[in-house]
Amino acid sequence: QVQLVESGGGLVQAGGSLKLSCAASGSIFRINAMGWYRQAPGKQRELVAAITSGGNTNYADSVKGRFTISRDIAKNTVYLQMNSLKPEDTAVYYCNAHVVTSTLYEFHYWGQGTQVTVSS
Repeated sequence: QVQLVESGGGLVQAGGSLKLSCAASGSIFRINAMGWYRQAPGKQRELVAAITSGGNTNYADSVKGRFTISRDIAKNTVYLQMNSLKPEDTAVYYCNAHVVTSTLYEFHYWGQGTQVTVSS
């Protein structure tokens, strides 16, 4: 009953920018936090950035100063503005949401992922 839909991935040259979006829908009572993870070939999935309902943010050291996470509470949507992209940022980016459902159960939900490729 909860779905996450991601968009905004693509191919960009090093130094360029992309903006990812993730919209949550379904039987949602409250979203405590939303975030972005990424997984590159041969590597484990890692947290990129997260934001709580109160606006607190957390970033991976590798993206600090380059990426910005934000959200639109009314739209249940989280964004990731990615600037000064590097080839090392190439990965599949996954949206995650910590959701309290309408029946007051808490779950983590995942989007299907969107590919980001940065060429040198």
